Amino acid sequence: MARVCGIAGIVGTGLGSTERATALVESMVGTLTHRGPDGSGVVAVSPNCVLGHRRLAVIDRSDAGHQPMVSRSGRWIVTFNGEIYNHRQIRTDLSAEGAHFRGHSDTETLVEAIDAWGVDATLQRTNGMLALAAFDAVDDRLVIARDRFGEKPLYWWHREGRLAFASELRALRQLPDVDFELDDASVTALLRWSFVPHPHTIYRDVLQLAPGSLLDIAVHADGHEVTERRWWSLEDTVVGAVGDRTDTTPTRAADELEALLADAVALRMESDVPLGAFLSGGIDSSVVAALAQRASGHRSLVTFTVSMPDIGFDESDHARAVATHLDTDHHQLHLSASDAFERIPQLPHVWDEPFGDPSMLPNLLLCSAASDGLTVCLGGDGGDEFFAGYNRHVLGSAVERRTARLPEFARRGLARLALSVPPTVVDGAARFVPGLRRIPNPGDKAQKFAALMAADRGDGSTWEALAGVWPVDALTPTPHRPFSPDPGIELDAVERMMLADTSSVLCDQMLVKTDRASMAASLEVRAPFLDHRVLEWAWRQPTSVKVAGGVGKQVPRDVAERLVPASIATRPKMGFDPPLGAWLRTDLRTWAEDLLAKPTCVERGWISGDVVATAWSDHLRGRRNRDDRLWSVLMLESWLAAHGH
Repeated sequence: MARVCGIAGIVGTGLGSTERATALVESMVGTLTHRGPDGSGVVAVSPNCVLGHRRLAVIDRSDAGHQPMVSRSGRWIVTFNGEIYNHRQIRTDLSAEGAHFRGHSDTETLVEAIDAWGVDATLQRTNGMLALAAFDAVDDRLVIARDRFGEKPLYWWHREGRLAFASELRALRQLPDVDFELDDASVTALLRWSFVPHPHTIYRDVLQLAPGSLLDIAVHADGHEVTERRWWSLEDTVVGAVGDRTDTTPTRAADELEALLADAVALRMESDVPLGAFLSGGIDSSVVAALAQRASGHRSLVTFTVSMPDIGFDESDHARAVATHLDTDHHQLHLSASDAFERIPQLPHVWDEPFGDPSMLPNLLLCSAASDGLTVCLGGDGGDEFFAGYNRHVLGSAVERRTARLPEFARRGLARLALSVPPTVVDGAARFVPGLRRIPNPGDKAQKFAALMAADRGDGSTWEALAGVWPVDALTPTPHRPFSPDPGIELDAVERMMLADTSSVLCDQMLVKTDRASMAASLEVRAPFLDHRVLEWAWRQPTSVKVAGGVGKQVPRDVAERLVPASIATRPKMGFDPPLGAWLRTDLRTWAEDLLAKPTCVERGWISGDVVATAWSDHLRGRRNRDDRLWSVLMLESWLAAHGH
């Protein structure tokens, strides 16, 4: 199989000499060593195109898996970051058509499939995560593409005569004579959402390739032509799945999902290096571990848990209960707050675009610890987005049921009334409300959903209100907002949230967090829930199957009840955030005050100085917990300092 690694390249008529272009790509891939410590390759595939690759060998560690790789016909050359989990089936199909193979890597499968079927048809047949560049030596064109959900990153920059692409921004910063000007609107988006939504980046002239999209770059004697198009559409997939809904029962739904996930897990277990599974004691990781243990036969699956009790996260008892039940080879590592503090200066380098999700820190600790003995880990990304697993989904279902018949002005009035009730009051009342007893901090969640009701204009723009807006003074243009797709069909509030979560939050926040944290440790993370067949199946199920009895993610819970102790299947959704609120008042106070003494974001007009000062003062005095919004400012400031902006 391929390697989760790093790719880079340049194409166009303004490259200068081939030697100069090759040296430039070599310097670009040199910045991606953490993504691929096992080797590199740079090839001038034509006078107008140079491709580069960093390799983390997982399957077929021989030279037969080396990249960039040329097809047997010599027409196509591919550099590839990712894994094609169904490559054996694709290889069988190609062999039936007369193809011959030298090794057993999925890179070779991919390049021969592209040679036989073309790029679009090959991508449609893949089940996996990928970012690729494929050069057609006959037609002198380059195609770069990204997987359906955006598991693997891909950035690109374009100016007259040249187009460059890379797995991370740090590689593109090697380009000479390029003014990487910060994008004001992207900074504002970061301060609102804690991440920069695609296709934008922190730089004005650099873009992210959207998930399920490709660029087709045709090189001509006097320049090149760039065409962007989708090879897979989330909206079209949702429309097709919703139109294919049929009546079901909880038992039948659990049967179908268990079989589908079992196959997705089995596909992701091929590896020539040590493979294990994260085990947090939550539903998603427990189901994945149980199915992986079943697929491993008589061997004991390696499971891994990190215990961080003094930074607010310790699910080791739950994880141990699952491991004992499954009889896995379980490993538990204890980390302390000091371990976390030591990693904070590394954050702006690991995430080479500013990123403000507080759980980035424990995720980095988790991946770093797991990489000491493992090269591949199975994870649980996608379960919440596909199956209504977030607390806001449960609240959305409850509120919509109770307010569906009310006119819009009444809904807004109720929302404003709810916003006037302190979260502590809601928390106290939650003890007597069955549906809210399972939700951590129900008062905070209820206020966020009330903000949704007050702000929703009926256009499906749900995520902006749910995320919570901190006042910012944005320059022009209008601040970017996470992509809110319109499938052209009527969806309920929970489905609109899940669609927005999948289209932006999943790829721009959750998968960015997983990719950067794991790649910093040269660890590959595979997510069975992100099998596209699971998404399609999930959207064929109505909301009533996913949210039942005031509990979300009901079908995965039903599957979990068959595989692990019942106490795990009935656990509420738990977060993975460190206690930043307390840390910012104590151990991290000096670090934060140094960054906030003269913040660049205020000097450049991205945010009001009064807003920052008031938030910091209120937080220190315990008037209001502003740790999440302050963390985005602190991460921005530390990133600006680390990268010389």
